[in-house]
Amino acid sequence: MTESLDEARPEVAEEEAEFRSVDAQIAMTLDAAVRPRPVRVAISEAQGLLCAEEVVAEHALPGFDQAAVDGYAVRSVDVRAAGQEEVQLPVVGEIAAGSRQPRRLQPGQAVRVDTGAPLPTLADAVVPLAYTDGHQAKVTVHRSVPSAGYVRRAGEDVQIGDVAVRSGDTIGSAQVGLLAAVGRAKVLVYPRPRVSIVSVGDELVDIDRTPSVGQVYDVNSYALAAAARDAGAEVSRVGIVSSEPKRLREIVEGRLLMSEIVVVAGGAGGSTGDEVHSALSDLGRIDSTRVAMHPGSVQGFGRLGPDSVPTFLLPGNPMSALVVFEVLVRPLIRAARGTRNPHRRIVGARLLSPITSTEGRRGFLRGQLLRDEANGEYLVHPLGQSGAHLLASLAEANCLINVPEEMTEVAAGEQVQVTFLAQRA
Repeated sequence: MTESLDEARPEVAEEEAEFRSVDAQIAMTLDAAVRPRPVRVAISEAQGLLCAEEVVAEHALPGFDQAAVDGYAVRSVDVRAAGQEEVQLPVVGEIAAGSRQPRRLQPGQAVRVDTGAPLPTLADAVVPLAYTDGHQAKVTVHRSVPSAGYVRRAGEDVQIGDVAVRSGDTIGSAQVGLLAAVGRAKVLVYPRPRVSIVSVGDELVDIDRTPSVGQVYDVNSYALAAAARDAGAEVSRVGIVSSEPKRLREIVEGRLLMSEIVVVAGGAGGSTGDEVHSALSDLGRIDSTRVAMHPGSVQGFGRLGPDSVPTFLLPGNPMSALVVFEVLVRPLIRAARGTRNPHRRIVGARLLSPITSTEGRRGFLRGQLLRDEANGEYLVHPLGQSGAHLLASLAEANCLINVPEEMTEVAAGEQVQVTFLAQRA
């Protein structure tokens, strides 16, 4: 695939070209975010999704007064003197967890209970085994317990009418557990946005074939599919598609019917980019205004098909494609999921070695973010330069160094803004 001169050599700026700011491009793409309609799923399938309803508890949690520890259910008044004098109580029975047989405790008696067992009537406390001699017929209590001691009261955790899980909450393991605890088998959620990844380029071959002279492996469809999945999308990796207009149009048109976002890698810049624009022009308008960023200034964005599906044309170079995806596509996926803040975390860090950037463009340079154990300060080590072909250094990176448009050089020791790429950073 033929890249534009500017994409291959980011240090060469074409002053006569019209550029749109990165912030304006982000705003334009986020404006196209469409959240999929909610669906009802089993709670075992809801993990990682956003809740689309207020889940109101119809049952109290716990549903009954129960023992918090293994021990003896008693009236607290009957063991008040324990520790000051010997207190012995007859053990008149045993209640296991899960028992549905009601029991009534008489004054001056004890009932052996397991953790989670329902308390007998009149019992208001549980004496832990460790506070007793553990005998089965008559128990000696060595320490007193207050009323409600070692008891889980009905509704102590959740009462009837309480909101157990709120709309917009991400459903994690704790939320799944809470849904189960209040008796919900299914929950309304926002599904993951469907993202289709297409690679265009007659020079591409799949990884199960050996490239001939002039051919390269299809990196983009695999890398971008992984990035979309990491962002929380349901991904369809279409793979390599010929740039032949009719075939490309058919493929993309089909994906528009089953996707909330379509990404075409290799569809921006050079002669292939012209062919892609021509092939897709009947499906809607694609804005190809250059973006003031590097790498990845040459790109395209449109809302295609009858449902105005957001469609990205990304550079063919894997490094550039991944950076554009990170800056523009990932926030759109997160917004479509309903995430309150679709952007990654940004922090200040001290630069460990100097960097250069292209004037008039916002630089997104690869870096390794470190933490000074002595003072907690963030430090960032640049990885290589801004060449669009340096994919290996992106694999080592855990952050992107953001260089403002007006800056061409940043000296070691100066503060820069960096975007987290990995939670471990």
